[in-house]
Amino acid sequence: MMFIVQHSATAANKNVKVMQKEGIGSYLADGNGKTLCWFKKDSPNTSNCTGACLEKWPAFFSGAMLTVSEPLKTTDFGTIDRADGKKQNTCRGYPLYYYLMDQHAGDMKGHKLNEVLFVIDPGKFPQMAKQDI
Repeated sequence: MMFIVQHSATAANKNVKVMQKEGIGSYLADGNGKTLCWFKKDSPNTSNCTGACLEKWPAFFSGAMLTVSEPLKTTDFGTIDRADGKKQNTCRGYPLYYYLMDQHAGDMKGHKLNEVLFVIDPGKFPQMAKQDI
């Protein structure tokens, strides 16, 4: 049996919150509980996910000023201008994505997919230097 738990009662009103899932631990989700991920081939403030990649892993953008649940800090989040002219939210500089097949709160079908897309544990992210990934 898997449990999905919001980190705080006020998290429902936030753009980004911390959720918990057995076997995964803490991870970032949008205000509706849909999992947010990062793409291994990105670098800080630069999205390298375009074309077919972006079709599978849509960019997350919820506005220039995100509201976040504790223990997150708004200063950890920002916005970049993508090469395609659209905006995308970031966590500690890394662009945030959804996975197209994650349709419901707590879905994580994209986690570790092709070893390029990963959920974000906010207590450990960024997990290691890009060259070590």
